[in-house]
Amino acid sequence: VGVWHFGKSAYSSLKTGLPNMDVLILMGSSAAFFYSIYGWVLFYGTEQSHHYLFFETTATIITLVLLGNVLEHRSVKQTTTAIRELSEIKTGLAKREVNGEIEETAFDEIKVNDILIVNMGDKIPVDGKVVWGTALIDESMLTGESIPVTKELDETVIGGTIVKSGSIKMRATSVGDDTLLSQIIELVKNAEDNKPDIQSLGDKVSGIFVPIVLLIAILTFFISHYVFGVLLTDAFLRSIAVLVISCPCAMGLATPTAVMVGIGRAAKKGILLKGGGTLEKLASVKSIVFDKTGTLTTGEFSIKQIKVVEGEEMFVKSIIYNLEKHSSHPIAQSLVNGLQEEAKSLEFEKIKEEKGIGISAIYKGDKYQIGSGRLLKENNNEYDLYLLKNNKVIAFIDIEDELKKDAKTVIEKVREIGIQPILLSGDKAKKCADLSEKLNFLEVYSEQLPNEKLEKIKQLVNKNPTAMFGDGINDAPALAQATVGISISNATQVAIQSADVILLNKNELSQLPKALQVARHTLLTIKQNLFWAFAYNIVAIPIAAMGFLNPMWGALFMAFSDVIVIGNSIRLKYKKIF
Repeated sequence: VGVWHFGKSAYSSLKTGLPNMDVLILMGSSAAFFYSIYGWVLFYGTEQSHHYLFFETTATIITLVLLGNVLEHRSVKQTTTAIRELSEIKTGLAKREVNGEIEETAFDEIKVNDILIVNMGDKIPVDGKVVWGTALIDESMLTGESIPVTKELDETVIGGTIVKSGSIKMRATSVGDDTLLSQIIELVKNAEDNKPDIQSLGDKVSGIFVPIVLLIAILTFFISHYVFGVLLTDAFLRSIAVLVISCPCAMGLATPTAVMVGIGRAAKKGILLKGGGTLEKLASVKSIVFDKTGTLTTGEFSIKQIKVVEGEEMFVKSIIYNLEKHSSHPIAQSLVNGLQEEAKSLEFEKIKEEKGIGISAIYKGDKYQIGSGRLLKENNNEYDLYLLKNNKVIAFIDIEDELKKDAKTVIEKVREIGIQPILLSGDKAKKCADLSEKLNFLEVYSEQLPNEKLEKIKQLVNKNPTAMFGDGINDAPALAQATVGISISNATQVAIQSADVILLNKNELSQLPKALQVARHTLLTIKQNLFWAFAYNIVAIPIAAMGFLNPMWGALFMAFSDVIVIGNSIRLKYKKIF
């Protein structure tokens, strides 16, 4: 089983011209096996045959290294693919209006121009246009826009987004593979297929070591026989001894043992790593690209500023508080929570809420309105909300998505370990600029669609190994394309499946620098292990080539190098790295 496993991998790597660790394993174990066959046949029935029997060396090499591989794979929980999770979002039942009757139909049976009814809590089935009603729709998982968006007559809605409040009728404009969600699925597929694999450190070493060992074995044969006059048989046995001595048992264990300990240590800190390759890639990153909404922020809204143009500040705040407590809009609730301790209670008359516009009421003969820029004659998006008195603006209000409590500390720690933080978001430029003022990003890219995020990640990966930290469906292609994708446990399932690293504590980001430190120390341990394994070969091969080292002693030294490598990997478990 082991020979078949390593043989297939070795053959594939030789076809590409880049011999990997498995070539070394197959070469060393095969040399020991055929050396033993040769000695058994040549010296059968004599005392001398015992000096040539190293079948157990072959078995040990194959078994230990295969065991290391199995343990590494077992330490990673098998996950479904992001493609499957994305495809599930496209399934469900929609309410379709046909000749005044309402019938249920599967999402994939909807046709262009079908009229669909979508109520509060429903998922928008396909892309389309509103033909009746208004609704507040959460598009953050697809667009990155932190604040829910109001949709009215003739406005576009996106399949997969959720209606937070209200009801609409919509005409389907894009179905099947033409929807935005389908395009995102295609982007994820392409990103997963085209994501470049970073060659593991062990394979890089093997790429150099394999040709050198083969060259030394060939030179040993020719120099022993033609220069020093050693018998043909003895010269051949010396060259085989070189291959036996170079059996890469310790080298084969160097990576899996360190990876097992690294993955285990990360798991204890609430960090899930999908495979040993993730650790090596994570240790190599030079920059981390952060999404904004839901990743650096909590998704809860708070008041950033209330700019009073006319009237006393306390009175204006009381007007805002008493108006908004009659609304169920998520932003209205955040205003109420933010002002409840300082605002005074006021009695309003003729309270009226217009979905998508705002809420109005009469107080002491004056009409007060609060809402979006749609309240104004010329639609204005400079501020999030406007307070009007008798159709005149008396206050501007800005809302912000609350930062996670440790966001600033984490960004600083990321900088301290030499990694550059970059912001890449679908949110508005102003909100991204405000966030960058607080956290000091190296670069800021705002209002990015999923395909634009993907292209930006490709550009950054081409410059340096780059990690992407995100949580929404719109981040999935970029997560799949990045050198390493990082997500959090309360992210969309698509983001989780596209990512290589999952941080289990959804409310804190402090696990991010811990994940980076575990990865870096694991890579350091792998390098130390490879050094010890390599040092053994550097010492043993010349001695074997000169005919001074009995292969039996070589096998003993090889076992000793295994103990050093495994012991060094175990040391990683107790090493202080945080």
